[in-house]
Amino acid sequence: MSTSTRTATSTDPSTEAGGRSRWRLAPHAERFALIGVWVVVLVVFSLARPQTYPTAGNLQGVLGSQAVLLVASLGVLLPLITGEFDLSVASALGLSSMVTAVMNVQHGWSIGAAVLAGVASALCVGIVNALGVVVFGIPSFIVTLGSGTFALGVVQWISGQSTVTGIDPHLVQATVGTRLLGVPLQFFYGLAAAVLLAALLEFTPLGRRLLFVGRSPQVAKLSGFDVPRLRAGAFLGCSTIAGLAGVVYAGALGGADPSSAQSFLLPAFAAAYLGATAIVPGQFNPLGTVVAVYFLSSGVVGLQMLGAQSFVQQLFYGGALVVAVGLSRYVRHRATR
Repeated sequence: MSTSTRTATSTDPSTEAGGRSRWRLAPHAERFALIGVWVVVLVVFSLARPQTYPTAGNLQGVLGSQAVLLVASLGVLLPLITGEFDLSVASALGLSSMVTAVMNVQHGWSIGAAVLAGVASALCVGIVNALGVVVFGIPSFIVTLGSGTFALGVVQWISGQSTVTGIDPHLVQATVGTRLLGVPLQFFYGLAAAVLLAALLEFTPLGRRLLFVGRSPQVAKLSGFDVPRLRAGAFLGCSTIAGLAGVVYAGALGGADPSSAQSFLLPAFAAAYLGATAIVPGQFNPLGTVVAVYFLSSGVVGLQMLGAQSFVQQLFYGGALVVAVGLSRYVRHRATR
């Protein structure tokens, strides 16, 4: 009897070792799956367009051209981490770039003062969002949609609905005029911002509290965290980062366009949600967002090189957002089981 029992409950060591191995590899496979798909995309387009796609010039162009989107996507992360939405991020970005350009070009302010005014104007959007959501209890979707539309109106008003050009060349030089390894400096600004935000979230009490609030606001409140202040801080941080993205955008354009900033809204959310499936699966994270931004841009550039029409970019980002939301929800559900 005892022999049969031992036989029934014993486990083949090789099977057990294989199970442990799979158990150890599964989380890593999930963390780096998006990077693997990105590599596949690069290989496919490189084979399809060997003369133009796998070139240093194309790589440098992709890295440099997505810096503004990368910084804007990092701003979107903060409210998402705390369980809120900020749909005003693109308008805050556009407001910052336009205020910077108008103050410098039309009013003769120094570029330093104009940059401060641009970032401050974006911060005003964040203050309105924080007051509306935290103090008055209005859903973030409504508040940020309204504040973003208002900011867009301000942009149209102060610009006279026309492009402002001729910004201080020092700003242009500091963003796209100077290159490191052939890549404009703005790329390294975006990368540095991602690393700093990742360090803030991972290694500081403030970052861990933000993550805790997003996972369970009630438990965070019972634990003594100042949940309203943390949620307000997320909106302020988002708008400040959007303001910095606007300054970089003004430098990249050499001025400001009253309408083009809105094109960053959908890709920013697509990158943030898709980034939640990589590096730290189930959690909005900056490094995953970096991977997502350049995965998406690699796909769009490849399709354009294959002769796709310009509208394919909207199709790609829109489809990516839907898929990314579904994937991130699935991964978060798995992570919390």
